[in-house]
Amino acid sequence: MLSSGCLAYLRLALVTLLSAPLLAAVDQTPASPPNVVFITIDTLRADHLGCYGYKRIHTPNIDALAAASTLFERAYTPVPVTLPAHTAIFTGTYPMFNGMHDFSGNKLGPSQITLASLLQQQGYATGAVLGSAVLDSRFGLNRGFDFYYDHFDFNRLQEANIEEMDRPGNIVADHALEWLGQNYQKKFFLWMHLYDPHFPYRPPAPYSEEYKDHLYDGEIAFADAQVGRLLDFLKTKGLYQNALIVLTGDHGESLGEHGELTHGFFIYNATLHVPVLIHLPGQTAAKTVSEPINLVDLMPTALRVLKFDVPGQVQGRDLSPLMSGKETLSPASLYAETFLPRLHFNWSELRGVETEKYHFISAPKPELYDLSKDPGETQNLYSEKKAVAEELHARLEAIIRQYSASQEMAEKTGLDPALMERLKSLGYAGFSGGGNPAATSQSLPDPKDRLQQYLLISDAMAESQHGQYEASAAKLSQVLKTDSNSIPVHYLLGLDYSRLRDFPRAIGEFQQVLRLSPDYALAVFDLGMAYAHSGDFDNAIQTLKHALQLDSTNFTAAYNLGVSYLQKQMIPESVAAFRQSTEIAPDYAPAHRSLGEMLLYEQQTDEAVSELRRSVELDPQDPSNHAALAKALAAKGLNQESQAELQKAQELRSR
Repeated sequence: MLSSGCLAYLRLALVTLLSAPLLAAVDQTPASPPNVVFITIDTLRADHLGCYGYKRIHTPNIDALAAASTLFERAYTPVPVTLPAHTAIFTGTYPMFNGMHDFSGNKLGPSQITLASLLQQQGYATGAVLGSAVLDSRFGLNRGFDFYYDHFDFNRLQEANIEEMDRPGNIVADHALEWLGQNYQKKFFLWMHLYDPHFPYRPPAPYSEEYKDHLYDGEIAFADAQVGRLLDFLKTKGLYQNALIVLTGDHGESLGEHGELTHGFFIYNATLHVPVLIHLPGQTAAKTVSEPINLVDLMPTALRVLKFDVPGQVQGRDLSPLMSGKETLSPASLYAETFLPRLHFNWSELRGVETEKYHFISAPKPELYDLSKDPGETQNLYSEKKAVAEELHARLEAIIRQYSASQEMAEKTGLDPALMERLKSLGYAGFSGGGNPAATSQSLPDPKDRLQQYLLISDAMAESQHGQYEASAAKLSQVLKTDSNSIPVHYLLGLDYSRLRDFPRAIGEFQQVLRLSPDYALAVFDLGMAYAHSGDFDNAIQTLKHALQLDSTNFTAAYNLGVSYLQKQMIPESVAAFRQSTEIAPDYAPAHRSLGEMLLYEQQTDEAVSELRRSVELDPQDPSNHAALAKALAAKGLNQESQAELQKAQELRSR
């Protein structure tokens, strides 16, 4: 049932439809190449928008877009996690092909084609503005973008910058409009990502007051206002009508359904069902499509609308026939998965297939729902309809075989400690489950049976991120009473004890992790750090060296190895470790400063000055960098410049 707000627009659209041929309400195909705008709104349930029938919210801008677009009533994400969902959107491929099941240890493969890379080849100016660090360029979705505004601060273990891992929609829209202002006279592709509806729900005024009893909706209403700013710009510049505009969510939000508070743990439709609106160039009236579609369909659809060839590796379907009304598509079997339980907790992954009527979920305890009678998925019919379940299970296995690559295309990367810490600040499980990748899902616990543990762990993570380490440790210890060999719980407990400076207990927890999972690289790193903080530099050196053997990208391990060598007065080894850190991460200012200071100690003054200049260039707000450079400049006899650097250091310290 559509809302009254959306119906007002649709009545006007109906007049146009009655007086024109039924050709998707498109007046004519414009001669000039259409501009392309993708708006993705994170964590957006379709049933919380006015144009999808929700009456407790005011979303005038999205509703107005719907009145001149095709609205897909049953659109679903293949994975309810931000990074892999956006990967599916912009590559048109499923996770078993692109390899992006999650955000940890993955980067988009170098041979993976993206919508941006194809449009860039066609002469489009390409720009993206992101609302969350989970889409940071290090994950690879920046491929093909001339401009990719991420700019998130990943400083290691600095609790003060937790809130800097996402930015509010008005800031995102500001940067998107700034880029458009410089590029709107060109042929352009813009992607604007709004993160606001993601937990925690903190809408600004006046939405915080208007929606004080349902803050999630307040975040959506705030996001709607930012969508309006972008659409108003397009209309003001005369660009709206000739644009291909796609608005979609990446996944939904459970809001307590099935016991899940947010998303990613289960694959029920509360987190899979998303809105999709597609405004075709020249479209002036609304159309509704009821056939189920998947977000992997958006990329090939955009290419076909633009009259570009669709690459062979793309797995989604062209939805143009559904929008034109001329043709139908064969009934779809839509794939979905979550590997979050497997990758982060060593519990079973969930994979499912959805048809017009049924939703089957493959799990140690399988599930089958009749969506025509039970849209809320509350009555598991698996035991009653075994034949239907078995047929859908076979169909799911066929889909997995069909869409799997011989080797997944994602690059496997190290679990950067700083990145994992920052992702935990966004509510993501920034750690590995450390389990056996060869284990079959049927031999692992069903996530349904681990929901209470998951909720406790999630609460503990949130408390830890806000400095409540004792409360966090208490919850994690409670989980261990029922799951004594939980690798992630021992790991998180070790982190809490480290922050409480209870290093003996931290060492014990990290050692337990490594007894259960000897090659858990992050745990090896944190064990080395705990040894160093406790003054055991011999064990710190050996452990940090092992961390680098397991993950050669861990520049923080190399840096702290240098510090540990220095504590042992092993100067050449310290210099080598600091140099290794700068080679791994050329933009890591502390390593350049420490290397410069060691080189100055070794009387290698010219190279010392070079390294210290680099540290100042990278982090000009750190007074220690200026002071160290001043000392090196004085050693070279450059006293005037040395005094200037000392003055800068003093000014920064006095702020």
